Amino acid sequence: MSRKLVASLVLAMISTVLALGGQAGREVTERAVQRIQKEVRHEILMLPFLQVFDNITYKVEGYNVTLMGQVTRPTLKSDAENVVKRIEGVEKVVNQIEVLPPSSMDDRLRMALYRAIYGYGPLERYAMPVIKPIRIIVKNGHVTLEGVVDSETDKIMVNIRANGVSGVFSVTNNLQVVKP
Repeated sequence: MSRKLVASLVLAMISTVLALGGQAGREVTERAVQRIQKEVRHEILMLPFLQVFDNITYKVEGYNVTLMGQVTRPTLKSDAENVVKRIEGVEKVVNQIEVLPPSSMDDRLRMALYRAIYGYGPLERYAMPVIKPIRIIVKNGHVTLEGVVDSETDKIMVNIRANGVSGVFSVTNNLQVVKP
């Protein structure tokens, strides 16, 4: 074989290997990001003091995780950051979780809202799981509902129940309807 032919065959093989390696590297990265998303969700749900009055969301971009939402306890904010930092592959955690201001009025509203929503007959099935699907966020008398419900009717019912609680200034209903 001539040197030119050998050289072009070697170059073709090298470019093929590099192209395949680039695709495999991308696949691993996508799988790694999916694994990180799954582990972040799991670690947040397993936080011991996470309750129905807290809402922690996250965004995974590559190997960086941004935590967002609202919590009633400052320790929960730092606990969330610490468990996410320990996940293999996470390089950076940006903690944008808001700690809600302490307020006895808001605490009273939280309990009244919990009873109005989860204690209402047609909505009692949402009280069954350990991790409640309807999150009740109260800040200075203003209520935000986060989470999921089974139907548009349930979403409307939750909104009506929340608006019916004395002392509530406004209700923002961000509930998502998830078809079973």
